[in-house]
Parts: sequence; structure tokens; C-alpha cells
Amino acid sequence: MSEEKSKGISLRKKRSVRPKISAPKQISAPMPTGLAAGTLSSGIGAERLRPSDGSGPRKLDAPRQRPPQGEKTADLVKRRYSTRFTNLPTDFGAGAPPLPTMPGIPGQYASQPPSRDGRPPGSSDGQRVKVDEKALRDPNLRPEQYVATLLSDASEQDIRDYQDKLRKLKNRTSTDLQHNVYQNRTQFIKISKEAEKLKGEMRMLRTLMSELTSTLGQTTSASGLGGDAITARKQANRSSVANLEALWNSHLQTLWKRVEGSQKYLPAIPGRHIIHESGKWVELNAATWKIRRRIHLILLNDHFLVASEKKRADMAGQNPRDVKQKKNQIQTQLVAQRCWPLQDVQLADLSSRSAPGGREREGKGTTDAINIRVGTESYTFAVYGSDVSEKNTLLSTYRKTLEDLRRTMEVETEERGKQQDSVNYFATRDLSILKKADLLESLSENTVNHRSSMFVDVDGKQQSIRWVESQLDDLDIDIALQRFEKAVSRVEKLKSLAKNIKSNAVAQNLLTFKVNERAAKLATVLIRQLVENHSWLTSAKTHVHWVSRLGFEDRARDAYLEARSAVIKTRSRQCIFEGHLPEYIYQISFIYFTIIKNTVHIYQNCFPHVMMSACIKWAKEHIDEFNVILARQLSSVDTESPLWKECMDQAHTHAAMLTDVGLDFKDFIGKGMEDGGVSNRANHGPVGLGVTS
Repeated sequence: MSEEKSKGISLRKKRSVRPKISAPKQISAPMPTGLAAGTLSSGIGAERLRPSDGSGPRKLDAPRQRPPQGEKTADLVKRRYSTRFTNLPTDFGAGAPPLPTMPGIPGQYASQPPSRDGRPPGSSDGQRVKVDEKALRDPNLRPEQYVATLLSDASEQDIRDYQDKLRKLKNRTSTDLQHNVYQNRTQFIKISKEAEKLKGEMRMLRTLMSELTSTLGQTTSASGLGGDAITARKQANRSSVANLEALWNSHLQTLWKRVEGSQKYLPAIPGRHIIHESGKWVELNAATWKIRRRIHLILLNDHFLVASEKKRADMAGQNPRDVKQKKNQIQTQLVAQRCWPLQDVQLADLSSRSAPGGREREGKGTTDAINIRVGTESYTFAVYGSDVSEKNTLLSTYRKTLEDLRRTMEVETEERGKQQDSVNYFATRDLSILKKADLLESLSENTVNHRSSMFVDVDGKQQSIRWVESQLDDLDIDIALQRFEKAVSRVEKLKSLAKNIKSNAVAQNLLTFKVNERAAKLATVLIRQLVENHSWLTSAKTHVHWVSRLGFEDRARDAYLEARSAVIKTRSRQCIFEGHLPEYIYQISFIYFTIIKNTVHIYQNCFPHVMMSACIKWAKEHIDEFNVILARQLSSVDTESPLWKECMDQAHTHAAMLTDVGLDFKDFIGKGMEDGGVSNRANHGPVGLGVTS
């Protein structure tokens, strides 16, 4: 006990044992007679005051007894929070004024009380239903199930707000998609131009690398050539081009005589000549590496010929020594075995490889063997006598000749592309050109005759047709982005450019066709805008001006008048006849003549005066339509009656509005109706459907 006093008394609860607080004690003092029950606070137990009779109050009801608690903390809390009221004055609360009412909260700070389930008014779950863009992007989304789950407890206002948010999200997504499409198209065009530029730089780099390779090859081959070969090359370089062609032809004819069947593989064409020829080769068996026969390898500038020695029938059965002597006396006759285009031949050095099975040919190495592969065929040849220099000469000459052939073919392809690529590319960009048979026919004829040019004259400067194509691409972008002023100016510029092209008829026809096609597309877009905004003078005047600059003012005129006719038809059908004829005639006549007046006014400000006859004709047609409606409504009214006169006066009053725009159709209003009134029809008898007068 002394230890607890030294430590002091703590009200903190222990972690292991939760303190329990007992109920407050009952107040035993008597209540004053003048104290009203309503003035006591509810927290002190006012609801327990129950008057026993009209003379005085009664004691508070005893609370429920709780089981006694034996903990010290509970007793301390009970002592602290228990209060005893004793000896209150007799006049306590007797003369106190009544409590004032609660003042009202201003409207700007007022908020509606929450509903019974704790949700604010106008909301289904305490907050507005939000649009989950991530959920909408899910490809496996089921719309019906998602909406039913999301809006199951939503109110009508929540559903409307959610619908508005979805509509705004749709519009924003559509705008972003259109912007991305336009941006991607612009970037694609820029990337295409950069790729074309990079292609030219890579072609130049490849040419430089080819020249470097050929120079190194010539240096290698020159180191193995003798003095006689160098002298012969110098003499060939001194000769003229004509003499060189003649020398090549003579060598080719000699080849035809020496090699039987070579003329079938190597016909005479300009520029074909022999590069290298060697008879020190033998063909080996690919499996056993045994010699099969002696061959000659002949390398031309565009072909590779393999010829073998022809067996003579008169030498069969003779002594081999005698046969060898006769071969030395008579020139060996060769037979063409195989001949391939040089670009299809792959020649490989086998010096780094060994014979199959680890064997070597006749006890010698493979440093003098080569392999020739063409497609799926493979052949192995070796130098007879192990002359390695002969193999090196053939390999170096083959590499140099193959590189020269590749460069020559590339130059020819580029030259051919210069004549056809620009115009053909310019022609085939649009598929609509394929429908023009005459234009394609003229294009093919000019291409065959090599009269197509890559350049056109633009303001005194030579520009390529690719530049013209880039201008058309910019025009397409302006049309897509609805930059109408720039697009119309660009069309006018390209039309002027097409007219000034004199030396290139193909380019002129193609450019004229493409510009006219894009001008028609642009005019269609502008006319659509004109129809949508036909009631506004400024907008209509601007669009008509653009269409007139493109040369499609007739289409703009017809579209504008058709749109105004549709307005008259729509407005007149909105008028409902409810039994009062003058009021109905007033509405119809006001609609017709007001719209006709406004149409003529806008037409006069947008179109030239030489086209005014079309507007007058249009107005006359609608006056006739009004007369038909007027005659149908007054068909049962006597022409002498006040009702007839009232209706006709209203029609003439509204028709007088046309004088403000310079038109006078008073005489046409109700024309012919006086002769068809009720009084005249009575004389001629009944007239109706299927009945003649």
C-alpha cells in the first residue's frame, strides 16, 4: 500500500485491462417547485422528470443498477463525473425569459439536410457518378452490365449528368483522334522526305565504298601482273572507244570459233567483252576430290563461262605419247559446258578448308582450290600444277568485275528511273488516275519515247516534280485542317503553274488533273459549310467567294437556293390550321415572303448580278406554290365575302415586303383565283376528284 502511494495514482488505462466506467449516481435532493421540466438540459436527465401531480415535481426515476465494479480506476472516474445538486433556490428558473428561436441560415451558406441513409440530395451514393475512362478503354467491357451496375442506385439527375459527361468525353475523344490523324499524316510526310534524303546519301556512300574497293582490287591485281600485261593495258587505254569496241568484237568472234556452243550463251551485244581466261584448271569430284577433267574458265564482263576440252575420235586407241604430241601441234578444241550470269555466281576460296574426311588431294593441300555456287548447284575447281598466283588473279579479277557490273547496273537503273520514276510516281500516287485511260495511254507513250522530264519551270526556277507533289501534299493538309483561305490560294497557284508548263505535256496533264480533283473536293467541303450557315450574310458571302475563286459558283448557287427552299418547306409545315382561316393565311404568307426577301437580299450580296435571273426564277416558283396553298384554303370561301377580302389583304401586305429588295410580285398574288370562286363554281356545277365540269 505504501508503494502505491509513493508512485501516485494514475488515470491511464492499462494495455491489458480495459477500464470500465460505472453509471452515475442517483440525485436524491428534492426539486424546487418553480423549476420547469423543459428548461433542464437533456444531458442531466431531463427526460426522467415526471410530475406526480399538479402541485409539485416528483423525484427522478432510478436508473438501472449495474453490477458493482471493483476496480480502482472505475471508482475514481465515478467520483469525478458524479455530481450532486442540493439546496437549489426556490425561485430558480421562475423569472427567466423564454429561449429565443434559432435564426435562419443565409441562402448562400444553407445546404439541404442529408437523407436518411446519409447521402446528399440529388446523389445516389454521396457523390456524383464519375466517368471511369480506364474502364471504358477495356476491350472486354460489357456496356449493359457496366451501366446497370454503375447506375443501379442513381437518381434521375445523376443519370442525366452521367449522360452529359459521356457525351463530352465522346466529343473530346473525337477531336483528339482527328488531331492525331492530322498530326500523324504531317509527321509521315516529313519522315518520307527525310527517308528519301537519307536514301540519296546512302547511295552516295555506297558509290564511294565501291570506288574504294575497286581501287584496292586494282592495286592487288596489279602487283601480280607481269610486264607484258601492263604494257598491253597501256596500249588498250591509248586506243579510242571505237577501236576498243572493235577489239572486243574480234575477241568475242575468236571465242565463238574456239569454244563450240559459246555463241548460244554469249550473243553479240554492245559492251560485252572478255575480262580473263585461263586453261590451267581442273574440275574435282566434290566427294572424293579426284580430278574429273581439264577445263577452261572464261570470265566476261557480265557472264562466267566454263568450257571443257573436246575429245577427238581420231585419237582414240592411240599411244598417249603420240596423242600429247598431236595436241601440242593442233590447237585444242573446247566445248561450252556451263554459262551463268555473273551476278548469280558466288566464288569462294577453299584455302582455309580441308578436303572431305580429312584427306588431301593427291598428297597436296587445298590452297589452290575454289568453289563456284550458282543457286543450288555447286562445283569445285583447282589449279593444275598448284599455281597459287593463278587462283589469286582469278579471284581478284572476279571481285573487280562483279563490282563494276553492279555499278553499271545501278547507273542504268538510275538513268531509267530518272526518265520514269518522277512522272510514274507522280501519276500513281492517286488511284483515281487509273480510271483515266487516255491519260495513262499518253503517259506510257511518253515514257517509252523517253520524252518525260523531271523538272518544270516555276517562276523562272527549275523545280522537280517531287516538289510539285509536296505542294499537293500541303494542299491536302490545308483541306483536312479546314484552312480554307490557304487551300484556295494554293489551288490557284497550282492551276497557274499547270498552265505555264510548256515543255512537259505529261506533267502538265497530270498536274492539271490532280489540281482539279482537289479543287472539286475543296468546293464540296465549302458548299457543305455554306448550306449549314446559309442564314448568315457574312458566312454565306465568305464561302460563296471561296467557291467562286475555285470556279464552282454554279454549284454554290444551286446548293444555296435548295437550302432556302428546304427552310420554306419546313417552316410552312410547322403552321397548323386550327379553324381560324385569316390567322393561318397570315402565318403562311409571312413565312413565304419573309424568307424570299431574306434570300434575295443575301443572294444579291454574295453572287454577281449576271446570275440574278436564277434567283428571280426561284422566287417566282415559290410565289406559285404560295398561290396554290392560298387557292386551296380559300376554295370554299365566297369571293365577295369579308373573309376573302381579309385574307387577300394580308397576303398583299406581306408581298409588299419584296419591294425592299427590288422585286414586285403584287400582281401574281392570288392570280386566277377570282375566276375560281364559289359563285362561279356554282354556275358550272360540282367539280372534284373524278368529276369533270
